Amino acid sequence: MRQHRLAAAVALVGLVLAGCDSQTSVELKTPAQKASYGIGLNMGKSLAQEGMDDLDSKAVAQGIEDAVGKKEQKLKDEELMEAFAYLQKRAEERMAKISEESAAAGKKFLEENGKREGVTTTASGLQYEVVKKADGPQPKATDVVTVHYEGKLTDGKVFDSSVERGSPIDLPVNGVIPGWVEGLQLMHVGEKYKLYIPSELAYGAQSPSPAIPANAVLVFELELLGIKDPAAAQQPAATQQ
Repeated sequence: MRQHRLAAAVALVGLVLAGCDSQTSVELKTPAQKASYGIGLNMGKSLAQEGMDDLDSKAVAQGIEDAVGKKEQKLKDEELMEAFAYLQKRAEERMAKISEESAAAGKKFLEENGKREGVTTTASGLQYEVVKKADGPQPKATDVVTVHYEGKLTDGKVFDSSVERGSPIDLPVNGVIPGWVEGLQLMHVGEKYKLYIPSELAYGAQSPSPAIPANAVLVFELELLGIKDPAAAQQPAATQQ
């Protein structure tokens, strides 16, 4: 099944590439041209995310040209399936290696970060430091809270930010990633924490977004603005389980 999805994705990428080479610029003026480019761009990003970043664009274009022109295909179905299986296997091996490297890098980061003054490590492995103290009430797991946050990777790259959007969000404490569930209950209203969340308390090997690598340690600057009625909750995509 996955091989068929790969074949379909390659074909869609080829719609953009057919009839042109890397030195030829295409026009992107009409809605159809723009949509075609968008299809190719999205599929290209998806394939690259899965490790399929070494496809031969000219071969893709040739396949599209043969199919559209109803020409005899140059390879048998059995050869194509074998090639898809090989490419998929190699992509999975690459992604597994990247995942292992990310896990090792995250472990090293947390080991070093935990030695810094002001950083506390809990029994679960969550690390935090208090950026701003306050004396407000603490939320329970069943509460709904209003927060401002900014999520980064350990290299400082921002992947989500209510601060950038200029609007705090409401969320149920027990409806987000485990690192947040624990971290929020440590905080008092009015406080701002910096959370360093191990991958097992975030998304683990299952990346929810291309912006968040598998097994990534996540760093959040989190400000607890208030505690609300649970009926007012609105769960953000960036921190959902």
